[in-house]
Amino acid sequence: MPPISVVIIAKNEEDKIRRCLDALKSFASEIVVVDSVSADRTAEICNEYGCRVFHREFDGYGSQKQFAVDQAANDWVLSVDADEVLEPELQKELAGISEAGELPYDAYNIPFSLVYMGRIMKHSGLGHETHLRLFNRNKGRFTASPVHEGIVSSGKTGELKNRILHYSYRDISHHLEKINIYTSQAAEGLVKKGKQYSHLAIACKFPLSFFTHFIVKGGILDGYPGFMWSYLSALYATLKIAKTSELRNRQ
Repeated sequence: MPPISVVIIAKNEEDKIRRCLDALKSFASEIVVVDSVSADRTAEICNEYGCRVFHREFDGYGSQKQFAVDQAANDWVLSVDADEVLEPELQKELAGISEAGELPYDAYNIPFSLVYMGRIMKHSGLGHETHLRLFNRNKGRFTASPVHEGIVSSGKTGELKNRILHYSYRDISHHLEKINIYTSQAAEGLVKKGKQYSHLAIACKFPLSFFTHFIVKGGILDGYPGFMWSYLSALYATLKIAKTSELRNRQ
């Protein structure tokens, strides 16, 4: 197998980018960083680590990540976010893959665990997540979705054993900031698709979503972090469709 290029998109990530980069050095042939015009030292830190840094205005997660993939020198690409950290076991697993011969798959799903309020979430609908992140770019690419982008591969997909830890939120305030940004972006996408929601649907969304996350998906078993995750997940779901309705009414 050819060497692995790691691609990262980043903006104002100086507080966490070192932790991410430190977990990539043992196996990455190169690290490509696409910086969305950060106002902090993100790009400078990446240069210190020997990354290939590109500057590009952000125009959506899918297109930004695909741009990063297109800059890679190798066909095998691992996509990592700046707030993610590969566990040591996964680093060893990837080092073994990069030294192997021909692989039986064209893409690999990787297990994920969210670290929320200092706790690795094992329930709340988060305990068994996997995401396709390692792939041969000749057989796959990112979708163009501005939010909740993904990789679509035309080849066979396998599974890696070890996981990535996702440190997505610094605190509740940061979580709320992300909710506001992501729900606005998601609403714009839903309006373009012609989606519309009644006031009754919006009113029912929060209690139904909270019940699903906290009871059905087992958020109650994650303690207080599980409660807050369920609460804010329900808020996200409600604001997304409320903003969609608001945008449609402005048209």
